[in-house]
Amino acid sequence: MTRGTLKCRRCPECLGYGCLDQLPGLGGVFHNKNFQLNCSAWKNLQADGEADGTIKKIRQIEFSPSQIMCAPVTGSVENIGYANEADFYFPYFNESRKAGFGVCVGDGYPDEKLEFGIEAVKKIRADFDPDFKAAFFLKPYPQNILFKRLEKVLPYASHIGLDIDAYNIATMRNKVHLEKKTAEDLEALRDFCRQQAGGAALPFVIKGLFTPEDLQLVKDFRPEVALVSNHGGRVETLQGSSADFLLENAELLHKCCDQVWVDGGIRSGLDVQTAIYYGADRVLAARPIIQDVFDGQTKNLIKLKNCDIIKK
Repeated sequence: MTRGTLKCRRCPECLGYGCLDQLPGLGGVFHNKNFQLNCSAWKNLQADGEADGTIKKIRQIEFSPSQIMCAPVTGSVENIGYANEADFYFPYFNESRKAGFGVCVGDGYPDEKLEFGIEAVKKIRADFDPDFKAAFFLKPYPQNILFKRLEKVLPYASHIGLDIDAYNIATMRNKVHLEKKTAEDLEALRDFCRQQAGGAALPFVIKGLFTPEDLQLVKDFRPEVALVSNHGGRVETLQGSSADFLLENAELLHKCCDQVWVDGGIRSGLDVQTAIYYGADRVLAARPIIQDVFDGQTKNLIKLKNCDIIKK
C-alpha cells in the first residue's frame, strides 16, 4: 500500500489554526472559524467549571469507549492525502473498533466511496466479528437515490443517519445534486427502512443540527437520535460551536429524541466528559483518529481509557 502524504500541519494539538481554509483537506470554511470555535468551546466550558466548582463533577463522569464513535469520513485522497481512496476505510474502522469505539460510515461522490465503506465493514465481519455493525450516514441525495443506498447498507447498519447539512458542504458543491430535506422526506426514508426490515425499526439519526430551522425539523420529525454538528467547521452555516449549541438546546432535543450526540472539537477524555455533562449521550471524533491511523500510532486511541485520545 502506498500511503501518500497526510494533508495536515501536524500541530502539537489539533485546534484549527494550522490548516486554514484547506478544503479539500482537513481545514474548514470561514478561515477555519467554526473549526476553532468547536475546539475552544469545550475548553471554555471546562474553565467555567473550574470557576464555579462543577469541574469536579465533570471529571467524575464515567464513560465507556463505546460512547465515542469515529465520525463518518470519505474523500481520503482529496481530504486526507491517501494515495488510493480504498486504503483508508478498513484501518480507520478497524482501529476504532479495536479501541472500543463505535464506527460511522459515510458516503460521497463518486459512489465508490460508499462501496469502500461497505466492503470494509464486511471485512471486519468476516475476519473479526460476524455481528459487527456500523452507523451509516448518507448525504441528502434525491429520494430515489437514497432508497437504493439504504437497500445496500441496511444489512450492516446499527443506525441510519442523514447528513441534513451536507447539501451546503463546499467539497460536494457542483459535483452532485444534494437537497434540503423536509420532515416528510425523512419520514419516508424511515418508513422505507422499517419496510425493508420487516417492521423492525433501526434508530434514525439526523446529523448536522446547528440552526433554529434544524431544531424545528427535530420537533416535526422526532428522530431517535439528534446529532449536533457543523460538520467539523466544514459546512457554511451560522458561526458558533457545536458545544455551545448543545449547551443551549440539549434539554429541548432530549424531549424530542431518545439520544443526543455531538461532534466537533473532541480532543480528550475530559472533552467527552464535558459533552456528557452538558447533555450528550455519545460523541464523534475524526481528525485526531485520522492522524493516528494514518501514522500507525493507534496506541494513542487506546489512551482514551486514560482520558487522552491525542498526542500531547
